[in-house]
Amino acid sequence: MKFLDEAKVYVRSGDGGRGCVAFRREKFIEFGGPNGGDGGRGGDVFVECVQGLNTLIDYRYQQHFKAKKGEHGMGSNCHGAKGADTVLKVPEGTQIIAEDGETLIADLTQVGQRVRLAKGGNGGFGNAYFTTSTNRAPKHANPGLEGTEMWIWLRLKLIADAGLVGLPNAGKSTFLASVTAAKPKIADYPFTTLHPGLGVVRSDEREFVLADIPGLIEGAHEGVGLGDKFLAHVERCRVLLHLVEGTSEHAGKAYKMVRGEIEAYGHGLADKPELVALSKCDALDPETLKEQKARLKRACKSTPLVLSSVSGQGVQDALRAIQATIGTHEAQLAEASPAPPWEP
Repeated sequence: MKFLDEAKVYVRSGDGGRGCVAFRREKFIEFGGPNGGDGGRGGDVFVECVQGLNTLIDYRYQQHFKAKKGEHGMGSNCHGAKGADTVLKVPEGTQIIAEDGETLIADLTQVGQRVRLAKGGNGGFGNAYFTTSTNRAPKHANPGLEGTEMWIWLRLKLIADAGLVGLPNAGKSTFLASVTAAKPKIADYPFTTLHPGLGVVRSDEREFVLADIPGLIEGAHEGVGLGDKFLAHVERCRVLLHLVEGTSEHAGKAYKMVRGEIEAYGHGLADKPELVALSKCDALDPETLKEQKARLKRACKSTPLVLSSVSGQGVQDALRAIQATIGTHEAQLAEASPAPPWEP
C-alpha cells in the first residue's frame, strides 16, 4: 500500500426533493382537496475516523463525493424519501482543512469521531401544506433547496508517542526495525526512507508507538531534499529521539543542522522533549567515540545516549528513557486537567 498524507477532494450534499401539487380524485367525493406530499431532504456528507487505516491512498483514485438527492413528493400525501448520506472514512490524525489550505474545519484524533461537512437541502412543501381556511385548494408547491458543495483538503498527521528525527543514514530505520516488528527499507545510501513508518515498541511490559520520518538535510525548510513536510507526522509525538550518526565528520555540527531545521519549521516542534543519541557506536574506536560524544554533548548541552541498533548496545536504555519521558508528559497533562469533583 502506498503512503499518501494529503488529498484534495470535492464534496456535495444532496438537493432536496420538490413538493407535489396533487388533488384527491376519488369516486363520489366532490371537492376532495389537495393531497400533494412534501419532498425528501437531501443526503449529508460526513467524515468519520475509523480504525485500520494509516493512509489517504483511497482519495487518490476518487476525488468527488456526492450524497443522493431527496425523492420528490407524490400524491395521496406521500412524502419523498430522504437521500442517502455519503461517509468519507479517514485514519486517526486526519485534519479537514478548507480550500484555502489554512482554515481548520475539524481535527479527527479518535476512532469514532464523525463530522458533518455538508448538510443536505431541505425538501419542498407540497400543496397540502399551504391549505388554509381561505385557500382551500392551493395550486403551488415549493421546490427543494439545493445542497452545498465545497473543496476540502485532507491532511494526515500520524499519531505516535515518540518520533525519530535526524540526518539521512543516521540509523533511524535500523532502530525502528530493531525494536518493533516494522520492516522499513534499510540500505547504505541516503533517503532510503521515502515515507513515514510506524511501529509498536514492547518494552518492560509497556507499549508505545514509534514513528520514523525521512531524513532532514540543510535547507529542508525551504524544500531542499524531501523538504520538511514529513515533520508534520511528529507534531503529535510526546517526545523526539534525535539520532546523530557517530561516523559523521562532526556530531555536534550534524545535531545543530537538524535542530535548526526543526526550529525553522515551527508549530511548537522545537519545544517538545528531546532525547539525543549517538548512533552506530559499534563502528567507532574508543578514542573517536569519546571525541564525538563530547562534541555532541557540547552541542545539545546534555549527556547523549550511545547506542548501536545492530549490536543492541544502549537500545534498552534509549527505550526506557523514552518511556520515562512519556510518563512525565502524561503526569503533566493530568495536572493541567484535574479530574472533575466527586459527586454523590
